[in-house]
Amino acid sequence: MFNLIGALITGLVVGALARFFYPGAVEMGWGLTSLLGVGGALVVGLFSSWSTGEGVREGMSRAGCLGSVLGAMLLIWLGRMLGWGI
Repeated sequence: MFNLIGALITGLVVGALARFFYPGAVEMGWGLTSLLGVGGALVVGLFSSWSTGEGVREGMSRAGCLGSVLGAMLLIWLGRMLGWGI
């Protein structure tokens, strides 16, 4: 239960940073911002485990946080390109 709450809070911070650094206005509420951050972390985590062949590790690192923000920004861009209303 606490892992889910921690993931949502971390996702909120990552999503807010991605919205801040993404050029232009990103219109979405706090719930979608949190899901965006969690999705960005999943995108980067799955890509890194696929590219290195290692499993997903626990813990936080600066590179992982930066990668999560970049992954969330990639999801914003993808959502705009596909016309999802982001």
